[in-house]
Amino acid sequence: MGLSVATIVGEMSGKGTVLIADDEPDLRRALRFAFEHEGYRVLTVSSAEQGLKLVARRRPDVVILDVGFPGMDGYEFCRRLRQTDGTPILFLTARKSETERVLGLRLGGDDYLTKPFSTPELLARVHALLRRARPEETARDLLRAGEITIDVSRHAALVQGRPIALSPKEFDCLKVLAQANGRIVARRAFLTRVWGVGKDIELATRTVDQHVARLRRKLGPEGGRLLTIPRVGYQLTRA
Repeated sequence: MGLSVATIVGEMSGKGTVLIADDEPDLRRALRFAFEHEGYRVLTVSSAEQGLKLVARRRPDVVILDVGFPGMDGYEFCRRLRQTDGTPILFLTARKSETERVLGLRLGGDDYLTKPFSTPELLARVHALLRRARPEETARDLLRAGEITIDVSRHAALVQGRPIALSPKEFDCLKVLAQANGRIVARRAFLTRVWGVGKDIELATRTVDQHVARLRRKLGPEGGRLLTIPRVGYQLTRA
């Protein structure tokens, strides 16, 4: 299911979205209050496993991560996330040794702050991480075609400045079309890039047609940009 309109609006405005992964309820509440007071949107989880799932669904701008979870620890969270995702990670932990700090940074952490800590310092460090990350993300993750804007990192799309609710596959179809820069995208390319279907596996191209038809309707006044190229595929015009 796609994100709600309210969620998309909230995540595409303000200072950004912070995911706090810590198993201490009082600390999560205190950090939520501090970051929301500064204008951030805040997500919280109590385990590393929950954190990985939420990062995949909600695409936060930065992760504040404890190390000492039962089960999967924060280092393993970082290692797994770095296999597919570059979201900035700030370790916030009671582990103070140089060895622990070096390990966290080598695994892909961007910063390391030990408990007890100063809340203003934590806010400043998160602000610095976002400031360094955003110029690159803006250039890489925003795609446009006419009045359509696709924010890849947040898995969100807008038409004439208003968010539209797309299913994950509809969003991926739109992203593939936008990334083609006006070129025609064959149906087989959709099956490979959106559904992960190899050449040796058959999946009816009707599946692509159905998703693109729904996508065109949801694009509303910009739906005319999504052209059907008979017997070939689809094209998203830019101008």
